Amino acid sequence: MTAVMTNELPAFPFDWDGTRLPAEIEALRAEPVRKVRTIAGAEAWLVSSYELCRHVLEDPRFSLKDTSAPGAPRQYALTIPPHVVNNMGNITGAGLRKAVMKAINPKAPGLEEWMRARAGSLVDALVAEGAPGDLRSAYADPYSAGLHCRMLGIPEEDGARLLRSLDVAFMNAPHEIEAARLHWDRDIAYMTERLDDPATGGLMAELAALREDPEYAHLTDEMLATVGVTLFGAGVISTAGFLAMALVSVLTRPDVREALTASGAGGVAGAMDELLRVNLSIGDGLPRLALEDVRLGDVDVRAGELVLVLVEAANHDPQHFPDPLVFRPDRENAAEHLSFGGGRHYCPATALGKRHAEIALETLLDRLPGLRLAVPVEQLVWRTNFMKRLPERLPVAW
Repeated sequence: MTAVMTNELPAFPFDWDGTRLPAEIEALRAEPVRKVRTIAGAEAWLVSSYELCRHVLEDPRFSLKDTSAPGAPRQYALTIPPHVVNNMGNITGAGLRKAVMKAINPKAPGLEEWMRARAGSLVDALVAEGAPGDLRSAYADPYSAGLHCRMLGIPEEDGARLLRSLDVAFMNAPHEIEAARLHWDRDIAYMTERLDDPATGGLMAELAALREDPEYAHLTDEMLATVGVTLFGAGVISTAGFLAMALVSVLTRPDVREALTASGAGGVAGAMDELLRVNLSIGDGLPRLALEDVRLGDVDVRAGELVLVLVEAANHDPQHFPDPLVFRPDRENAAEHLSFGGGRHYCPATALGKRHAEIALETLLDRLPGLRLAVPVEQLVWRTNFMKRLPERLPVAW
């Protein structure tokens, strides 16, 4: 396809407004696999039906790792080293999966108590400062950053420093940017220092101890530091992003708020999968590269072509979720949403992410029953990074 023809393709992503499904999604029902132009100017197959999205995520002929290969068509420019794209695969290959899974277990001793106490202290700070407050910078972000600092065993006060890297380190940009590499190098240096710090605990202390084990002689300090940097970055972006967008739903959709408060704390837990299904935080597509020619629906996808899984469309596919715009906490198949991905790259922190959000929502709704958006919803400003659609600020009163 010529450059002129590529430029005539629909530009993707379609819309950054996180309070509504992009209007283009309805038209995709009749064409669930179609060509689009990405942020980086490449052409890609956009997959939007639930059945075909799940197929792509579960079919090993569609690779996440190979999306970082030299010359591969890109959704946007790489802002992390290419080998880090397949992060959990690298962790597993290095023999570190057990340690990482232990760290992200929501049933780890004392973790739930910490989450409740931290959420409560952040609400106390909001109330003490007085309305208006910002639920992104004063609640979702510090709560998620603090959780990941605790898991990694690094000082919570360092979370703000690492958090400042994320808007650049995971920026969706058409071309590579120097600032992303500078942020990456700085954070790797920080996490490497933690390996030698006797005050370090948690996962980073466990990784540091492995350096004395001959079975792990293949691991370098940089490899171990990369585990810390990537778990903090991807973990905070994901958990804070979902929580921020769940709060948007609570503040802008009376049906969601009513469902979450109907049964107290049980209402939040019982509605979590449905809240994940309707969540619009994944603003881009989940990228995969075709490793061989594959028939996908009515389309022949060729080896080397980029495929993007449009999660928000799959989660609102009426063929799989009848009346998809209706919020139903008792929806029988709500847990089949694709918000955590699927196949080999299904998010390993699913249970932690859900419990993290449950406690944060329960605490807010219980402590601030009069919580409301302090600006017209039309005035929310949206941005994106690392496939996350987020409000820059979420001003509230109570």
